[in-house]
Amino acid sequence: MNKDALRQLFNQVRSGKVSPDDAVARLQHLPFEDLGFANVDHHRALRHGMPEVIFGQGKSPEHLAKIFSRLAEHGGNVLATRASEEQFKAVRSALGDMPLKKGQLEYRQLARAITLQRDRRRHGKGVIAVVSAGTSDIPVAEEAVVTAELMGNRVQHLYDVGVAGIHRLLAHRSVLGEARVIIVCAGMEGALPSVVGGLVGVPVIAVPTSIGYGAAFEGLAALLGMLNSCASNVSVVNIDNGFGAAYVASLINR
Repeated sequence: MNKDALRQLFNQVRSGKVSPDDAVARLQHLPFEDLGFANVDHHRALRHGMPEVIFGQGKSPEHLAKIFSRLAEHGGNVLATRASEEQFKAVRSALGDMPLKKGQLEYRQLARAITLQRDRRRHGKGVIAVVSAGTSDIPVAEEAVVTAELMGNRVQHLYDVGVAGIHRLLAHRSVLGEARVIIVCAGMEGALPSVVGGLVGVPVIAVPTSIGYGAAFEGLAALLGMLNSCASNVSVVNIDNGFGAAYVASLINR
């Protein structure tokens, strides 16, 4: 339920196409729906402009499928991050013959995301660029790409353009220059966001990844490096949090 859907429902009641009782039935699960094991926040799109997103890690396939199907019944796009193929099979089974209104249910394997995209309108004012330092950082970058796309943004990505071969990044200066927000995913020493930040005049959201040898401490070294960036337009999210970076980038882009 978002502002457009709520406005449409009120207009249908006013015109007599929907009875007041039917409207109440549609709204009965606002602001949230208690499933016994989870409280599904159907009100979030009204508050934030974006619906609730499911964090799949640690959830049983049955629980994730139940939450996903309840969100799907309320319309709009649905996203589950950190999801497995087993969870996807449970979601597909739970949705069954539910009309998806020309939407497509997919498992984005590289991003580990389950997506149901029905609203393809563009809400972002510009392009969000997603940059990965190395090929090993791509899964985190792909989580950011999928999230930003489902939230109504035009997205471009640049992969494997880290500081070990900085000429690869500089070959794409035009892409960086056209972006309204840039997400940079990097492991190892986490230097790439500072480099990108020094090249552009837009917000750069740094995502430390858990890629690197022992002293990288599973992304802690990259996180500390990014937090100490001398580029003033760089902000940092948590380790491997491509979703969080894309969410903030989407808000900036609106």
